[in-house]
Amino acid sequence: MNLQDCYFFNGTAYAGKSTLVHRLAEKYGGIECGENYHDAMLGGLDPQEFPYLTWSRDLQDWREFIRRSPEEYEAWIRGVSKECEILELKILKDLDPEGRKVFVDTNISLEMLRRIAKPGHVLIMLADPEISVRRFFERPDREKQFLYQLLMEEPEPEQAMENFRRCLQRINSRENYDLFLHSGFPVILRDESRSVEDTMALAEKLLEL
Repeated sequence: MNLQDCYFFNGTAYAGKSTLVHRLAEKYGGIECGENYHDAMLGGLDPQEFPYLTWSRDLQDWREFIRRSPEEYEAWIRGVSKECEILELKILKDLDPEGRKVFVDTNISLEMLRRIAKPGHVLIMLADPEISVRRFFERPDREKQFLYQLLMEEPEPEQAMENFRRCLQRINSRENYDLFLHSGFPVILRDESRSVEDTMALAEKLLEL
C-alpha cells in the first residue's frame, strides 16, 4: 500500500482522536485504524524482538505494573511507542484499501510522519496535559477500571494512587505537549464548547478532505 493514502491523527490523550477517526472513516466509506489497532499482532510477538509490548502481554502479576516508578513507567511507554510504530507501519504497508481513504489513530512518531505522510495528511489533536491525569479513571474502559481496583487494594492506596498519577504526569508533560504543538503539522486543541460535528468540519478543512 502507498502510505500517502493515509490520514494520520496523533497527539495527546483525551483530545478526541479515536472519535474523529471513527466518524471520518464512516463518512467517507474509508478504513478505520482505530486506537491500538496494532493489538491484533500482539499474540505472535517475540519477547526478544518486542520486549516492551510483550512485557505487559506476558505479565503474571499486574501489581508490578502499578508499582513502577515514574522513571520506569516513562521508559516503558517510550519503548512501547517505538515498537508500536514498527507494527503500525507493517500493518499499513500490507493493507489493501482498494482506493478508499485510510484514517489512522497513530503512535507513529512525528519524525517518521514527516518522512512518510503526504503533505496535509497529518493532524495533531491536543488536550491539556492535566486532563490525562485528572480524568484517567473516568472512562469506563475495562482496563482502566481494573487498574483502579488494583490501586485501591494496595496496602496504602492513597500513596499507590499518587505514585501512579506521577507516572501519568511524567508521560503527559508540558514538554511533550509542546513538541506536538510546535511540530509544524496542523493542530486542533480540545474545546469542550465545540461539538463533535464542528471538530470534524475543522479537521476536514485542515486536511482538505
